[in-house]
Amino acid sequence: MSSSPTRRILYIAGGALLFLLLVGGLGRWLGWWGVAPEGLAVEVEAAERRTVTQVVTAFGRTQPEVEVTISPDVSGEIIALPVQEGDRVQQGDLLARINPDAYQAQVEQMRASLSGARARLEQRRADMLQAERIYERQKELYAREVISEADYLDAQTAYKVAQSNLKAARFEVQNAEARLEEAQKQLGKTSIQAPMSGTISRLNVEAGERVVGTSQMAGTEMMRIARLSQMEVVVDVNENDVVNVALRDTASISVDAYPEESLEGVVMEIANSARVSGEGTQEQVTNFPVKIRVTSPHNLQFPAMDARPTAGLQSPEGAPPATDAPTLRPGMSSTVDIFTQTVKDAVAVPIQAVTVRDFNKLEGRKDAAADDATEDLRKVVFVAQADTVEMVEVETGIADDTHIVIASGLEPGARVVTGPYSAISRELSPGAAITVTNEGAPGAGPDAALASNE
Repeated sequence: MSSSPTRRILYIAGGALLFLLLVGGLGRWLGWWGVAPEGLAVEVEAAERRTVTQVVTAFGRTQPEVEVTISPDVSGEIIALPVQEGDRVQQGDLLARINPDAYQAQVEQMRASLSGARARLEQRRADMLQAERIYERQKELYAREVISEADYLDAQTAYKVAQSNLKAARFEVQNAEARLEEAQKQLGKTSIQAPMSGTISRLNVEAGERVVGTSQMAGTEMMRIARLSQMEVVVDVNENDVVNVALRDTASISVDAYPEESLEGVVMEIANSARVSGEGTQEQVTNFPVKIRVTSPHNLQFPAMDARPTAGLQSPEGAPPATDAPTLRPGMSSTVDIFTQTVKDAVAVPIQAVTVRDFNKLEGRKDAAADDATEDLRKVVFVAQADTVEMVEVETGIADDTHIVIASGLEPGARVVTGPYSAISRELSPGAAITVTNEGAPGAGPDAALASNE
């Protein structure tokens, strides 16, 4: 029986000891005692002078700078098609021939009509000469008072009518000649020649098909001729970025088919009218087409053909490329980085170091008369000072993929807080305690800016 109270006392003492240990460990962990309070863990990097180039990235497809769509002027059946897709042609080479029978018959019909009009013209000329002789005779007799005035006037009227009929016959001949000329032109259009030298980049028809001429409606697109020796990339640039793009800006082009190649380009054309997709919906997007000429060597197996001394059709199949330069074909997907503006020797910090604070909500800065609903948003960076931070208001300039230019408010060498994002965007405030976690990392020390310049 005596052991029972002793055991109870031991249990109580052990529980009290355990409680004290738990409280002591929790208090130490929470910083109540035993350790000095630590600040917010952050990363810093020194502001430095560097060259910053603003880049606009856009996506598009390759296409020839010059590509002509061939559509027939007349309708009919294709009876000859001596070209294939990929063939090279010279200006004036035969591309296709449409059945000319109907147009030849029309030419013959117009010739017959012209012959009839000319015959009627000769008849009207003879009638006019006869009416003129009668009129002159009646005029002389009337002057001698041999005939009445009525007979004289009848002869005069008949003469004028004969003159008018002769003039109408001349117009009829001119009309027949014009219709014959038009019929001959239509007949000539049954043979379609290449309007320029180049390569058949697309062929949409086969021999035996019937095509519709452009004189009746939009017409059938038969083929396309392109100068593949000079390609360009057409990209869609967002309306917010196109204001930064200018003619002659340089660009870096990455074609999906050649992931290891980086081609150079230059902006040659910026559209004035936008392409709007999803108009009237929440997904509405407004882009402006921009054309970038590829200036790096490419498509050397498709030389410019205007200076070739001989005509005729030749296929490039089996012909090896002149070099290892890439072969760009119409429609290849591409990514383009347009270098729009460059600032040299500018103070720059990592993009993530710049954040926005509402100065009306900062402790000690809010005016008592200020409206709570009013926001005073300004761009700031946090500069590390020993174990605290100072909030510095800055003005920014252009930015590249990693850094942004600080136009004013910051000097080179200042140790700005670059992470973590949650600390920069929400947690840091002026005078907040910090602990720098990357003090020995390159660019984190106070001499980083000097070292980078050296």
